[in-house]
Amino acid sequence: MHKDVVVTTSDRNGLQMLSGQECLTMLAERNFGRIGLSINALPAILPVNYRLVDGVIVILSANGTKLSAATNHSVVAFEVDEFSDQEEFGWSVLAIGVAFALEEEPELLAKMSQPMPVWIDVDRATLIGIRPDIISGRRISGPRHELTFEPANRRLSTR
Repeated sequence: MHKDVVVTTSDRNGLQMLSGQECLTMLAERNFGRIGLSINALPAILPVNYRLVDGVIVILSANGTKLSAATNHSVVAFEVDEFSDQEEFGWSVLAIGVAFALEEEPELLAKMSQPMPVWIDVDRATLIGIRPDIISGRRISGPRHELTFEPANRRLSTR
């Protein structure tokens, strides 16, 4: 008798790790995320609308920091997540890759078939691509613990 085997992998903290395909599926289903980049050698995380096009994260950027990172081919991080306090369930996907101006790859522009919601003036903006070199994700589920701190003996505990 053959049984289906379900394999789940957990990280060192016990969170369920998502497969690369699950991460891409979750990226494809959303249109709002955060880009992490360096501004004058300091970390910055900025909200952006995006679309996943042929495995590339495409964002619209006004002239400034994000566009500068793209034209300099900087390594950036991109994160999208969801969490429900009531259901105590969520997930997070992190993609890391080199940013580039999408005009460098016109074939990707031709594949943009879905509309992208945006908040900025599109006449003064440029499309930026991030091709993920590293992608990882975690699923968060189950009851949470309450963290308490006892200042008298400098101990952390959960209940």
